[in-house]
Amino acid sequence: MSKFSIVDNFSQHFAIKFADSKELRQEAFRIRHAVYAQELGWEPTEALELERDEYDETSYHCLLEHKRTKTFAGCIRLIIPPTRSPDSLLPFEKYCLPSVRKELIDCDNLRRGSFGEISRLAVLSSFRRRPTESESPFILNEMKADNVFSESERRNFPNIAMGLYLASIAMADICNHVGTFIVVEPKLNRRLQRVGLPFVQVGDEMDYHGRRAMFYLSRDKFYSELGDDLRGLYNKIFDDLATQLSLIPHTNPIDS
Repeated sequence: MSKFSIVDNFSQHFAIKFADSKELRQEAFRIRHAVYAQELGWEPTEALELERDEYDETSYHCLLEHKRTKTFAGCIRLIIPPTRSPDSLLPFEKYCLPSVRKELIDCDNLRRGSFGEISRLAVLSSFRRRPTESESPFILNEMKADNVFSESERRNFPNIAMGLYLASIAMADICNHVGTFIVVEPKLNRRLQRVGLPFVQVGDEMDYHGRRAMFYLSRDKFYSELGDDLRGLYNKIFDDLATQLSLIPHTNPIDS
């Protein structure tokens, strides 16, 4: 029996798309509305069925396309603080800084533009639905789906969220970021660590849309702890994104 290849199987069924147009960004906003507003009720519904906020204008957005159906299965964004607007705060800076453990990280010492925040990961219910996941915008565990999808396709559903996370990290990498922040439930971070993403908790737990905490992934730690299977998938996603976009690193002299 041949060895299961995450890279080959994922690439057979899914493709990462950088949202470099208004139309593609609106696809991301539609997915977010379907998941966060219509399905989970975490955000208000909108007449245009687009879920947006003030951070979208300073974000890079990614979509994950299901190749056979040409359907966008999920989305994610990387928010970057504008270097020319030092007073512009990322969500974690606006809501979570009082919880920061400064002995672990001092955000004041991070150069503006050298870091970002991952947020708004969402996967359509048709690509993740099962009773135990009815209150989650995505899954990271094994699941069963209906007969709309083949067994090979269903086998990759748990990798959808992972692929989107890796896409956001790849965008940060292309931007030459030193690290990336995320605000999630501690139990989700434990899942991320189990699958190979070593985010470190740098803030105390707080009540922010439920129990949440700040986590940080440094570029060096990510590379040093990346396993072979995940490294192969990451390299594939990075290469695919690198052919679609050219992001300005924070060290670009024009932006200094």
